[in-house]
Amino acid sequence: MPDLDASSVRQENGHHGLLARAMDLLHRTPLIDGHNDFPYILRGLHSGGDNDASLIISEMPIGQTDLTRLEKGRLGGQFWSAFVPCSRDKALDADLVAVRDTLQQIDLIHRLIAQNPRRLAFAHDSASVWEAFHSGRIASLIGVEGLHQIGGSFSALRLLHRLGVRYITLCHDSHNEFVDSSTPAEPLHGGLSKSGEEVIREMNQTGLIIDLSHTSHDTQRHVLQASHAPVIFSHSSCFALKPHPRNVPDDILRSLAANNGVVMICFLPSLSGLATTDPPTPATVATVADHVVHVGERIGYAHVGIGSDFDGMLEGPAGLDDVSAYPALVAELMRRELSDEILAGILGGNVLRVLDDVARYASVASRRPEAADGRVCDSIDVVWTPEQQKMLTDKGIERRAAAHLG
Repeated sequence: MPDLDASSVRQENGHHGLLARAMDLLHRTPLIDGHNDFPYILRGLHSGGDNDASLIISEMPIGQTDLTRLEKGRLGGQFWSAFVPCSRDKALDADLVAVRDTLQQIDLIHRLIAQNPRRLAFAHDSASVWEAFHSGRIASLIGVEGLHQIGGSFSALRLLHRLGVRYITLCHDSHNEFVDSSTPAEPLHGGLSKSGEEVIREMNQTGLIIDLSHTSHDTQRHVLQASHAPVIFSHSSCFALKPHPRNVPDDILRSLAANNGVVMICFLPSLSGLATTDPPTPATVATVADHVVHVGERIGYAHVGIGSDFDGMLEGPAGLDDVSAYPALVAELMRRELSDEILAGILGGNVLRVLDDVARYASVASRRPEAADGRVCDSIDVVWTPEQQKMLTDKGIERRAAAHLG
């Protein structure tokens, strides 16, 4: 019995020592989470009323996220998801509603940042992330979760980037005109549609990171062949450990490495458990670490990050139930003897590399002579009646004639 007690004490001391090391590392390098649905929680709380961001968010009565828990978890940066659901309504104005609701969510995120200037800071590149981190604030970036949110408009796509959006997930839980989703299983396009190929080029040229989470495996293979810039999976895990349509097979991981992209491991219990054990192992902080290590061992630790999907689930894995628990995952990865240098990449360095590489590619591509001709423009509805068109044309002819005579 004394030996067992001594062993337990050593394990406990070792655990606390790892947690202390984890907290120290998180003080020195930012942990950047690829996906959090907290803005949609706020939208739900305000349903039926104003989409008002003035709600006190230090200690939320529901969900997995609030400022107090974020600070306890030592989060350095967050891609906040400006998510709205795919509409099942086929009415002509459904696309317009999705665009409107997306703008409301982006506005909400900006107001959250503005109303909490001592704790949050808007970020759009690695320099602004580090500036926020060194000032003791959480770098706040924006992602959009599905091309249904652009309403079929390439103008809207480009404007989302101007509003601060830095990644767009190509779909959510249904197919759209551009790509196939991982759900439903029956494909619509067999990957990318023709307009999907155009949207990949447009996102590359605009500087928007392509996010492949939620897409079908055929879509992923197609995009990894088509994209000239690195891509991410903002919240996905490993198919080899947990066969699920949302998870990434090893052959696609290898293509992701060739693309210099990153898969950000998701905490969603249905994605992050283990099916490789008998019986299957439910999701825990240890199984999430297993998914991280699987990516690192297969394609290198430069291609893995963290994308929790907090507030996109009712309950997280054991030991990772909310945003206060990030240090437990870092400690578990330290227990696997990953170096601080490798961990710094996993925590945030890898996704920051992608963020800057995508912006760099867009800067070069947009200056090429063929770039202007390659941009996709929306079809514009007829504005003038024939009578108005004639009146404007006649007046133009009259002005030119008068100028010539003068």
